[in-house]
Amino acid sequence: MSEAQKASLPADLQTAEADLLNALKAALASGKGARWGATLRFENLRVLPVALRLFQNLRSLDASCRLLWPDAGAAALARRDAADLADSILDFNQWSAAGDVDGVVLTVGPQPSDYEQFMAICQDHRGSVVMLNGRLEDAAVGIGSVARERRRGFVSSWQQAYWLQPLEGGALMRMFPDDWSLYRLDNDGYRHLASMESRPDPEQIAALLAGEDPDSLKQQLSSVDRFIDGLRS
Repeated sequence: MSEAQKASLPADLQTAEADLLNALKAALASGKGARWGATLRFENLRVLPVALRLFQNLRSLDASCRLLWPDAGAAALARRDAADLADSILDFNQWSAAGDVDGVVLTVGPQPSDYEQFMAICQDHRGSVVMLNGRLEDAAVGIGSVARERRRGFVSSWQQAYWLQPLEGGALMRMFPDDWSLYRLDNDGYRHLASMESRPDPEQIAALLAGEDPDSLKQQLSSVDRFIDGLRS
């Protein structure tokens, strides 16, 4: 994709939500998977109104779409703010008791503490699952090796349809079906810096924003790891 064709960073939350919806539509229609993440990684973001607006838009594509929250309190607030959609808004326990249905399920904010129940919901569901602002990266910390590998397998089964994250001195974005894009904040605004097929790790991001070669940095870190391993053996 040429520089002129690079997706630009959204100017506001409204534009970001529109981009997120378009990315989800493309992802769900692609046939390339049934588990899609969508992330707006902003500090102090009020996720409830974002989730309700996304839910209403997804229901226009699939009337059987359901909105799931990990806890009963959040689900109750959502039903209060969207009374006309209350019958389609459930918490994880209600969903598990009601049994599975086809169609798209929008889940909001599952955390590592919700892991077992959330994984069971996803494994039993016959349709697509969208995860808005989920944080499952730490779900494999502090457990046995077998369970850890099982959890890592579940986490790796997710693809990001949309990702927008402000960074110190830049921003990271992914809008399906495009690659991940890293932007640097210059005096005249954000400038596209690099595109990657997979999500860059913090070391790669830091190296690119600093104008360094991320592959060289990885080699240095690998050498340090081998040195430390040698001292331990």
